[in-house]
Amino acid sequence: MKAFRLDELEAERAANEGAYLQFIRERNMSVGLYALDAGALDPQQPHRQDEVYLVVSGRASITVGTETTQVGRGSVVYVPAGAVHKFHHITEDLRVMVIFSPPEG
Repeated sequence: MKAFRLDELEAERAANEGAYLQFIRERNMSVGLYALDAGALDPQQPHRQDEVYLVVSGRASITVGTETTQVGRGSVVYVPAGAVHKFHHITEDLRVMVIFSPPEG
């Protein structure tokens, strides 16, 4: 078993001065914590993997393809492989659990 605490993952991500911290990588999936501060721009490009986002905290909008929705704590968004997508209008620091299948990279 692997078990994690969000506060410890956030501290590790911040200490590494990156927006993304991958903390699980297995044969069929990977999981990471993605952080964007209020007002930040999301530099993401389409990925080759399917993704699921679970918003842990914060508020923003996300556009996937031509569809846009607002997200906040507890929101879950599926992004198919290859889809253009971005978080935007980030009004509260955003922390998102990201699940990739197959693993990213």
